[in-house]
Amino acid sequence: MTGARTTGPHKVPSGATAGAAATPVPSAAAAGATPAPPGTGARGAAAGTGAAKRAGASSRATGAARAAGAAGKDEADRSGAGQSSAGQSSAGPDGAGQAWASDPRTPILDRPMASYYLLLSSAGLLLLLGLVMVLSASSVRSFQDFGSSYTLFLRQATWAAIGLPLLMIASRLPVRVFRAAAYPLLGITLVLLLAVLVPGIGHVENGARQWIPIGPYTLQPSEFAKISLLLWCSDVLVRKRRLLVDWKHLVIPVVPGFLFVDLLLMLEPDLGGAICVTVVPLAVLWVIGTPLRIYASLLGGMVLCATILAVSASYRLERLMSFRDPFADPDNTGFQAVQGIYALSSGGWWGEGLGASKEKWPDLLPAVHTDFILAIIGEELGLLGSLVTVGLFGVLGYAGLRIAHRTDDLFIRLAAAGVTAWLVAQAVVNMGAVVGLLPITGVTLPLVSFGGSALLPTMGALGMLLAFARCEPDAASYLAARAEARRAGRTGRWLRRRRAEPAARGATAATGEGPAAAGAGGAALDAG
Repeated sequence: MTGARTTGPHKVPSGATAGAAATPVPSAAAAGATPAPPGTGARGAAAGTGAAKRAGASSRATGAARAAGAAGKDEADRSGAGQSSAGQSSAGPDGAGQAWASDPRTPILDRPMASYYLLLSSAGLLLLLGLVMVLSASSVRSFQDFGSSYTLFLRQATWAAIGLPLLMIASRLPVRVFRAAAYPLLGITLVLLLAVLVPGIGHVENGARQWIPIGPYTLQPSEFAKISLLLWCSDVLVRKRRLLVDWKHLVIPVVPGFLFVDLLLMLEPDLGGAICVTVVPLAVLWVIGTPLRIYASLLGGMVLCATILAVSASYRLERLMSFRDPFADPDNTGFQAVQGIYALSSGGWWGEGLGASKEKWPDLLPAVHTDFILAIIGEELGLLGSLVTVGLFGVLGYAGLRIAHRTDDLFIRLAAAGVTAWLVAQAVVNMGAVVGLLPITGVTLPLVSFGGSALLPTMGALGMLLAFARCEPDAASYLAARAEARRAGRTGRWLRRRRAEPAARGATAATGEGPAAAGAGGAALDAG
């Protein structure tokens, strides 16, 4: 963009053109014609006169060329100045323009929309992988339970089809909408968490009352608690930002709020959901700058409470004991962990092939399409498929932290960090349980495992992250400049069409007169 680098029009002296145009015809001596020697007579005088005329013509041509050059230079400078002004108006006062954004030599991570596309691509690939693996992992048991191999897959595809418009709408919403939705969403979530505890409303499965039946589908309120608690904590801390020098304002009401939500989750009981919900406010409190002693006290107290809850129930204690050595009781308490390890180990480097899993058949690995879908990925796609899955979550986590780091808005920083911590921590807990590094808690793999109650809040949170990525300073400037260029292009096309209409009408009229004239001439010839 030559015009964008221009700092001002290059001024041509006002007399340059006029002086060039009015260049006097030089004399024969000035033009370099050799004067006739004395005594040459009329022939020498004629030769001198001819040379003078040729020199005068050459001088006039030179003057005209100078005038044309000066006029062209002045026009080019005026055009460059106009382009520079347009570039400065679209790119800011520095006049640097947005050429670097579309320059192919610019590194990918230095481009203004890098965070947006990193997040969108990683989330999209994980969602696609999830749909494929849900179809593969659930086909046998779906046929056994419903008579069709596609029932569970079609349900997941339906939730994904609902979630995609939700994601796109959320990615275009302004930040104030998310802040305004914090309190109503938290209120609705608390009502659902209380309703699921009521006998006759909440559905009991495997000893836990975590679901509310809605026709052929079920709703799990604990999944909505994550995003609602995230928005509420972020908004509260932003509103109290001037009071946060006092640690009491950091703790109240955030800590009592999420502890009440954890209490409702433990009454279901849902230890895995409580762990994932607790990660969200802890991440927000860390990013806001909670003093280390306060943070360590909160963390230590929650670890102590989780330990007491874990050993207070016999089935939780059995899971903890089997986690230490699942092969000590492979047919009872360690059955699921052992079968998951068998699935991963049988996959090898490249896997058995898509759809060729043996552990997905009945009476083998439980929860193949939910909690242990990573084991089926490892068995069918091998170590390579498992590493690709881990890598996609790594890219998603990097994009979320990048958004939180590059923003100037405190609410965006807190919410982006909270969403990233939620998704990455949930993925780590799920993967750790599958490979035997963590106890089995029943936590699903985000975007990949079956379950609409988990998929919809996750896609809504990712849409919010995409909206935050568009609010990065560089991204916002780039999008504003692109929108202005598109408006200018549409206006230019409209003006060209308006100018072309009279010419088209004139051409049409001329074309219509031609046949009429030809017909009149033919009639005259016939009459003659």
